[in-house]
Formats: sequence, structure tokens, C-alpha cells
Amino acid sequence: MTGEKLRARAYPLYLAGALLAAALVAYSQTYAFAWDEGFHIVAAQLIKAGRRPYLDWMFPQTPLNAYWNAFWLRMAGESWRTTHAVAALETAIAALLTGIFALKKFPVARWRLAAAIFCMVLVGTNLLVIEFGTLAQSYGFSLLATVVAFWFTTMTVDRATAVLPFAAGLFSGIAAGGSLLTAPVAPSLLVWMLLCNRAGSRWWKLAVFVGGCVVAWIPILRLFAMGPRQTWFSIVQYHLYYRQVEWSGALRHDLETAAGLFNSLQAVLLVLLAVGGTLFVYRRSGWERARKQEFYLCVLLTVALVVHVSSAHPTFARYYLFTTPFLSYLAAAGIYFAGSRLWSAEHPWLPVAMVCVIMTLSAAKSLYDIRDEMSFQDMEEVAQKVGQVAPADKSLVADEVIFFLLHRPPPPGMAVRDSNKLNLPPKQAALLHILPHAELQKRVQSGGYYAVEFCDDDAWFDADHLTPVFKNHAEVGDCHVFWDPRPPAPK
Repeated sequence: MTGEKLRARAYPLYLAGALLAAALVAYSQTYAFAWDEGFHIVAAQLIKAGRRPYLDWMFPQTPLNAYWNAFWLRMAGESWRTTHAVAALETAIAALLTGIFALKKFPVARWRLAAAIFCMVLVGTNLLVIEFGTLAQSYGFSLLATVVAFWFTTMTVDRATAVLPFAAGLFSGIAAGGSLLTAPVAPSLLVWMLLCNRAGSRWWKLAVFVGGCVVAWIPILRLFAMGPRQTWFSIVQYHLYYRQVEWSGALRHDLETAAGLFNSLQAVLLVLLAVGGTLFVYRRSGWERARKQEFYLCVLLTVALVVHVSSAHPTFARYYLFTTPFLSYLAAAGIYFAGSRLWSAEHPWLPVAMVCVIMTLSAAKSLYDIRDEMSFQDMEEVAQKVGQVAPADKSLVADEVIFFLLHRPPPPGMAVRDSNKLNLPPKQAALLHILPHAELQKRVQSGGYYAVEFCDDDAWFDADHLTPVFKNHAEVGDCHVFWDPRPPAPK
């Protein structure tokens, strides 16, 4: 397809992409919220203030998304709305790029526009993508980087150039630098590129691809050089040995998470169409080898990502959202096969529209059902109360999001509340900036903090234990604020 024809046929796709972007941004500014988002936006806030992850606080993630958020906080103001809008646009662009890929590459010309809109809708209306691709966490950031890396890799095999494999390696490295959940993307793309290369030296492309990955990780390598033990612990050791601490039944949770995916109409329909599409491409399509190889790359990426994220203990359903672009392209082959057999090979829009409507309505219903869950607006009310009773010069224990909303740096050991569960030797804990839960409780009980904020699902605080410690208590929604500690009892 020539560039002029492609642009002409892409206008409906661009219009649909604009509508999707508007919807995702609107959701990001209203209902989008997750508890784990707190330490991500605090990380961006600390980086904006000149602090360094790992060296100045324990941050159990790769940091590129946090640096990216810090950039936008500096450019557009220190607000959760900024990070949400950026993430929503990243997610929308990832969905649009998936659609454009189908528009350029889907083997059946008459179905290309329908397949393109189909792919974009399947990505953009996926419930997990909507809920988590609109947050300050790294899902939108790494999803977009993964799709861009996929694009460059598929372009690389037919061209004898160093720019494309470098860009593929760069963006796959950026994806992993935002979230290690995408770590299998780089090796999967590299293996496929080497096996399917049709122009130029594959070994030169190998070297350039790896070079791109290294360039993407320069900020992380620099942090490792300055603090190897802290960086290694946060990125590797924590996830290998400490994620399950104080999480009884992690394996059962993982099995329930996997089984729960089959309770989702969206997930079942997407997987069935993708499996059907894969079988059709392999056995009955008769398409040219180069086009079939692109579908096989989607299979490789999906399997690699599923195996990888399933190995995280505990794992969560949202981790699987990185597979949606690749499953959607496989599902496009599935809807083509089903639609052409059950309806018409010449008229793609009815079967495509039916599936798109089902996916959209399913997402809408699920979002409606969770409309009353905690939101950033609720947390702003809590933060307002904390700000009223605990001035900036008073010590505070609170959820990470409260520190962000109050524009206050968290005290040592409080930038990532989940780190408080780690019971490490004192010297190691001090090196890693970790405040063990027992020590935190001791300080709170002795009046070492002027105020404490927590919500009902907090694992370490409850109102009954704090009432004797503080003079004042207020409830804001599902959260509690205690302030002004009582004088210690005379011995």
C-alpha cells in the first residue's frame, strides 16, 4: 500500500483513535486510581526534587517511568492529573499504532481498515488496559515502548540499515526500564529478527540491537555504578526473595488470578479469537511467508510475556495487559476466518462491529460496577484533612499518595510502604533505607510521629491501637487520621 493510499484509508482509524484517546484521558481524570500508584508518583516527586532512586530511598522498580513522570511534573505542574493524562495518551497511542500496523500489514486488503479498527478497539477497550494504562504506574509507558519496539523489529528484517535495529533495541530496553514485566520483549524480538532476517547482516543487526538496549539502560547502569548493592536489591533481590513476605498463600493467589481471567468475557473472547487466528494462519491461510512470520512473532511475544508474568509471585491480572496488542493482531486473523466463513469474505464490517460492540459494552459495564471504589478525589479529601491537622513541620506517617498530594517528602523509610514488611539486619536496612514494621510501630506507639493516616485495609494500623496514643481522631471516608500524641505515661 502506497503512503498516499495508506493516509487516505487511515482517516477513519485516526478519528476512532482520537475518540479513544479522549475517552481514556477522561477516565484518567475521574475514576483512575490504584493504591500501588502512590509510591510511583512519590518516586517522580522525589526525582523532581533531586533525589536518586535506590541511593536515597528503596524503589522496587526499574526507574525510567519515574524519571519520565518527573519530567512531566516539572513541565506541567506537580499533580496526579498530569501523570494520568500522559499515561492515557501513551496507552491510546499504543492502541492506535497496533491498528496502523494492521492497516499496513494485514494480508487481506479488503479487510485492512476493519482489522485496524478491530485491533485498536480490542486494545483500547480492554478493561485492564483502561484501569491501569491510565495511571502513573509504568503500564502505559512500557506498553507504548513495547509496541514501538515491535514496529521497528518488523521493519528491520527487510532493510539493511543500522537505524531500525538500534531503535528496536532502544525501545525494548526502554520498556524493560519502565517495567521488568516486559523483560522478555527484547530477547523475543531479537531471536525473531535473527531468524527472519531477509536483508543485511544479521550479526551486525544483533550488535546494534543490543547496543540500543544498553543505551536505554544507561541511567540504570549509572545508578548501579553509584550504589551497586542498593540497585541490585531493589531491581532483582527484592522480587526474587521478598515479594512474598507477609503474603500467605501467594501460590493460591496466583492460581486464582489465572482462573479469574476466564471469568472475563473480554479475556475469553480475545483468547479464543487469537487461538483461532493462530491456527488459521498456520494451517489454512495460504498467506505469504513474511506476513505469517509477523503473526508468529505475536505468538512468541504473547507466550514469553505470559510465562514471565505468571512466574511473579504474587502475580496479578493487570500484568497480562502487555499481551493485548499481540493478541489483538492474532484475533484479527481469527475474526477474518470466522467472519469470512460465517458471513462474507467481502464484507468485514458486521462481524468486526459485533465483537467491538461486545468488548466496549463489557468494559463499560465493568467500569460502571466499580464506579464507587476509591478515587483520587477521595484521597484529596483525606489529604486536605491531614494538611489541616498536621502542619508541614510536624512528623507524619501516611500512605504514599498523601505525601504526594501534600507536596511533602516522606520521612526516611516511608517512600514505599510495602518495604516496611522487610525485617532485615539493621546495617542492611539502613543501607537500603528500609524502616522495618516493628520499628515503625514502636515509634508510633511512643509518640514519635505527630500524625498518622491510614485507610481501613491497612495491614499494620487499626483505630483501636492508636486511640490511646493520640488525642484526636477523624474519619474521612474509609480512612482515619490521628494527630497530637498524648504525653508518655510516667514510668
